[in-house]
Amino acid sequence: MTPASAPRFPLLPVAALTVASLLWAGAFVAMKYAVMVFDPMVVVFGRMALAALVLLPLAVRMHPHQDRRPGDLRLLLFMSLGEPCLYFVFEANALRLTTASQAGMVAATLPLMIAAAAVAFLGERVSRRTMAGFALALAGVAWLSASGQASETAPNPVLGNFLEVLAMASATCYIVTAKHLSARYSPLYITAFMAVVGTLFFLPALALPGTELPRSFPPAAVGSVVFLGLGVTLGAYLCYNYGVKYLPASQAGAFMNLIPVVVVALGWWLLDEVFTPQQFAASALVLGGVLLCREARAA
Repeated sequence: MTPASAPRFPLLPVAALTVASLLWAGAFVAMKYAVMVFDPMVVVFGRMALAALVLLPLAVRMHPHQDRRPGDLRLLLFMSLGEPCLYFVFEANALRLTTASQAGMVAATLPLMIAAAAVAFLGERVSRRTMAGFALALAGVAWLSASGQASETAPNPVLGNFLEVLAMASATCYIVTAKHLSARYSPLYITAFMAVVGTLFFLPALALPGTELPRSFPPAAVGSVVFLGLGVTLGAYLCYNYGVKYLPASQAGAFMNLIPVVVVALGWWLLDEVFTPQQFAASALVLGGVLLCREARAA
């Protein structure tokens, strides 16, 4: 799948992907704070509903290009099942069990998963060096999880980090499918579609016996949900879907490397999270694996 023709301003896709990565990094901290106050399903439904409320009036008037193909609806639904549906189920519960900083480091594996998916579904080749980098990064994630210590805000970091790995796998399904569809559908259409599907998917969860509806609405927690809905679900996905329209999936995925560094800094600054020496070493192993893969692709 080749990228779309160059945009009028060549730096715009790069800027858009950078903004998307920074917003997603902020989402880890905002989500961690929000699920400490509200039920995860309430948080996820709130963020999706806010984005859908803004985009739905536009979506009604939007039409895909004339080369719409049979099976596109199935691909759009599969894309939305990966993210936001399964992605937010896994990540919202992951952030109840682990710290935002650890979850952010696990997110460093996303570019590697995208590269693996590109091999399987987009026909890209992978070198032994890339495979070694992938194995190194996964070893770092395992070490990071094993060295995590339970605390009041992170009662089960091993399980939480595993759920975050599943979230990254779900995100990979979304990114690769969105890249395939971006040649025929606008970034706004793709973002609107996934926001509406996500809202409909999480609405029944509010009626489940295990879902605790909020009895109070602390301003900081509400602000976190608003940021997640408008700043992240709306802003970050629009920026990412725009960037991936003009750049190869592997290059777009590389921008995700910004996320773990920013998350660790924000977790320390806003949530008083602390990394142990072992966790710093494990994080270095993760980032080393990612860099090894990047060098292998550049060679």
